[in-house]
Formats: sequence, C-alpha cells, structure tokens
Amino acid sequence: MKIHSLRQRIGLLLLLPVGLLLFLIGFFGFIYMRETLLDEWRDASIVKLERAAHQIDMRLDRVINWIQMFHEASESRGGPLIQDWILNQLRDMKGVAQVELTWNEMDNVSQTMPMHRGRRAMERAGGMGSHGARGLEVTSPRYDAAIGQHTVDLISGIRDDSGNELGRLTISLNFDYLLAGIKSLAWWQTDQACLIENSGRYIAHTNTLMEGRMELGGTQDPFETALLEEIQKRPYGTFLGQGHPPDRVAGYYSLQHAPWIIVLFAPGKEVLSPIVRLRAYFFVGVLCTVCVILLLIHWVVGRMVRSFTEISHASSRVAKGDYGHPIPVQSADEIGQLTRSFNTMVEGLQERDFVANTFGRYVDQEIAQKLMKIPAASRLGGDKREVAILMSDIRGFTPMAETMRPDAIIHFLNRYFSRLIQVIQKHHGIIVDFFGDSMLVFFDPLEGPVEPVIRRSVACAFEMQDIMKNFNSEMKQEKFPEVMTGIGINAGEVVVGNVGSETRAKYGIVGSAVNMTQRIQSRAEGGEVVVSESVYQRISGEMDIKTCRSFTVPLKGIKAPTRLYVVDNAEPVKGEKTANGGH
Repeated sequence: MKIHSLRQRIGLLLLLPVGLLLFLIGFFGFIYMRETLLDEWRDASIVKLERAAHQIDMRLDRVINWIQMFHEASESRGGPLIQDWILNQLRDMKGVAQVELTWNEMDNVSQTMPMHRGRRAMERAGGMGSHGARGLEVTSPRYDAAIGQHTVDLISGIRDDSGNELGRLTISLNFDYLLAGIKSLAWWQTDQACLIENSGRYIAHTNTLMEGRMELGGTQDPFETALLEEIQKRPYGTFLGQGHPPDRVAGYYSLQHAPWIIVLFAPGKEVLSPIVRLRAYFFVGVLCTVCVILLLIHWVVGRMVRSFTEISHASSRVAKGDYGHPIPVQSADEIGQLTRSFNTMVEGLQERDFVANTFGRYVDQEIAQKLMKIPAASRLGGDKREVAILMSDIRGFTPMAETMRPDAIIHFLNRYFSRLIQVIQKHHGIIVDFFGDSMLVFFDPLEGPVEPVIRRSVACAFEMQDIMKNFNSEMKQEKFPEVMTGIGINAGEVVVGNVGSETRAKYGIVGSAVNMTQRIQSRAEGGEVVVSESVYQRISGEMDIKTCRSFTVPLKGIKAPTRLYVVDNAEPVKGEKTANGGH
C-alpha cells in the first residue's frame, strides 16, 4: 500500500511540474512565434512593396531624366535642335502615349505651337532659355478617349531666368505600362493590394470587395482610417489591426516620383496559419508526453530507491572522514535535488577542512586550532588588542630581479619563503601577506599578555637572519647571488580579525602600528633587526640584549622623531622560559 501511495505521489510530482512546464513553453512559445511570424510578414511585405514601388519609380524616372535633359539642352549651343531630338526620343519611348509641348504667347495667350514658333517666343522674351524641370507634376490616371487608354500625365513648366512661365511640357504615360511589372507579381494577383493617392483615393486595386469604393477609409472602417493616418505620417511601414492575433494587417510604401502609395492587406489568421497548425501538433505532443510519463513512473520509483541507498552509504563514509567522490545527479526531481544538497554539504565539509588546513599552512597547527575555537575568527570584523608585528624584506632584490628570468625569480622566492615560513611557524607567528619579496607577520597573544609574543617575535627575527647563511650557500650552488634581509619589529594596538567579504576574507591585522612597522623595516640594513622603542623597553628586562646602535629618525605619519634600536643578539635571561616556549 505504501508503494502504491509513493507511486501516486511521484506521479503527481512528475506530472505537475512537467505539465506546467509544457504549458509555459506552449504559451510563451506561441506568443514568441506569433510575434516572429508577424515580424517576418512585416519585413516581407515591406520588401515586396519596395520592389513594386521601385519598378514604377524606374519607369517614371526614365521619363523624368529625359525631361531634365530637355530643360538642360536650352542652355547649350544648338539647344532647340537637341530639344527636338529629345521630344522625338520621348515619343518613341515604350509606354509614352503622347508628348505635347505648349508655348505661351507674350500676351499670356496659351496655345500649342510647333518648336520653331516656341523658339521665336523665347527670343521675344529676351533670348532666355528654360531652366530645369521645376515643379514637376504627376496627375492621377484618367481615361483618354482619343487613344482608348488610361494615362498619367507628367507636366513640367518651362520658365525663364525671371521665373516667368514660357510653356509646358506634358508627357502622357500608359497607366497599364506603369503597373505592368507589379501586375505580374503573384502577391498582386492573389493578395489584397491597391494603389492610392496621398488623400486615400483609390487609383487601382486587385480585390473585388473594393469595387465601387472611391477612397481608403470611405466606409468609416476604424482599421482603414487608422491606416490612412499612419500613411500620412511615414513614407513606409506596417500596421496591425485590433485583436491578438490581429484580425487584419497592412503594409504600405510611398513612391518617390509620384504622390501614390502601394498598400498590401492580409488577414491575421492567414499570416499566422503556420502557428495555428503548430499549436495543434503541440497539444498532441503534450498528450503523448503525459502517457510516457505515466508508463515511466514504475521505473522512476526504482531509481529513487537506488538513490536513497547510495546516499545512505555515502553518509556512512563521510562520518568516517572519507568524503569520496560526489554522487552523480541523475534526475531533476526531488531526488536529484536531495543528491545535489548532499553533494553540497560534503563539499562544504571539505571546504571547511581545507580552510583549516590552509590556515595551518602558514600558521602553526596549534595556533590554528586555537583560532578556530574563537567565534570572532570565523566571522567578518575583529577585536582591538596589542600584538607584536614583524616585517621582513630582501635588500636590493628589485635590481637583482631585473636581471633574472621570471621563472627563476619565482623559484628563488618560493625557496626563500619556505625557509622563513618554517621559522615563523616554529615561533607561532601568523603570516598576514606576502608583498613581492616582503612578508608581514604578527604574533597574537590571543587572550594573554603581549610580552611573551614580543619576545617570540624577536627570537623569530634572529633565527630568520641565521638561516639566511645556509640559504645563501644553497642558492649559490644554483648560481643565484647572495641576498640579505632587513627585519623590523614593532608592538602596538591593532584590529585583529577577518578582513574582506562574506565570500572571501583573510585573517589579519589593520592599524597604524602596521604602517609604522613597515617604516621601521625600511630603516634596517641587510642582516639587521631593528626594533621600536616599545619593543626594546619590554624585552630589555626579560632578554639579554646586545644593541649595536640606536638612532632617532622621523617616520612618516608620526609627528615626533622615533627612536629605533638595532639589536644584534637577544637571549632569554637565565631562569626565564625560552622565547619560543609557552605563554
């Protein structure tokens, strides 16, 4: 009975998310594809209309170019003869139904005259020729009974230098010739398309439903009215009707050489018909998916049991300290989530051990264990307390490094720091950071007095100087030059704790005493240990100190001159604990 209940719950847990996922995919997929198809229709319709408009503009442009040549010929020698030749070329041009040149008499009486009388009219006007096809007018199509065709007139005024009209050149084009290119296009024959004027009046159309209608928006259709407003705002574009999806869509493109617009209409359902079919296929696929899920429930329950067993065995190994490898996540359901959570937990345990081990790499294990027990050591922030601070630096290392290969520099520094780290761990020092060839270390009294850690820091410094002799001997065999280290020691109050962020922090110290230690270290020559006044006063009665020299120097950030001591040797006074002993 429990297995049956488990199967029901698993079936519910599987079907609900899968069903919701499929629903969201179908819903947002439908919206996305709907917008995609509409965008594709917009782009395709604009391209179609642009090509059609370009064909009409090309036919008009050919005639307009000849008209322009006619006007420009008047300014050259032999202009009238050239103009006669141009008029003959226009008459012979395909699609041109009639060419008419009309000159105005000086008494403003307009009549049609042959070319030689027009020349005399220009001579009487002062010998001034025509200047350009200014104000070219393209008329609406009209039926010319004389030739039995619908024609479009291109009218260009002929003016003199003063702007007075001398005459008019009228070219009648066969309207069917202008539309011959686009009437052969498939979309013009099958779709709802039309050619209108800027005012919305129909010039030509392909749909029988438009028969008898005079202008776009004449039936007070909100879609056509809004479309006409859009046409008057932009030279080309698309317009979507009401509804989701829209019941009607339209595209339009304005001609360049005539005040006409080509408009293309399409039903929204026709544009989106592919997605409607896809939606039906999708629902069929959803039903098939649900059936498959129901058949796989038994298999899923078996996998769940195996997953529980594997997690149980892994928990036993972790309890013994054997973390092993992460358990493979084989599903995306609750079992997969449990497996991922278990792997995350084990990873966290490993990380915590790694932090402890890493902490112990540069800190004595005993000190690391004590720090891990302090609550403040595991969180951001810290406490103020007095500590001993030591800083070392290789003298003249920068010029030496400029002559060495990068890999040789790294090898040298790794060997150098490994020797110093051993000494620092021996004296329970905590390494804060490495700065190139420099090292910052502090000795934390934790909850005890500071004097013992000051003594340890001094003893540590002298041992660091002692190992430099052996280190130089070893490195000399590898052809490295001899180096010397300067060490500065100071004692003062700092903030001790974790510095950084929740994701990355470092246990260290912050305070003016750190800056002062760096400046004290800069005063130490190679092989010297320089201590501050506070360090010297606290160890003078506890250790047998041999002072080479003392001096007073100004230090940056400190108003009064500071007295420093160069210590040559420091050993515990007889009867005292060793410097590296306990607190």
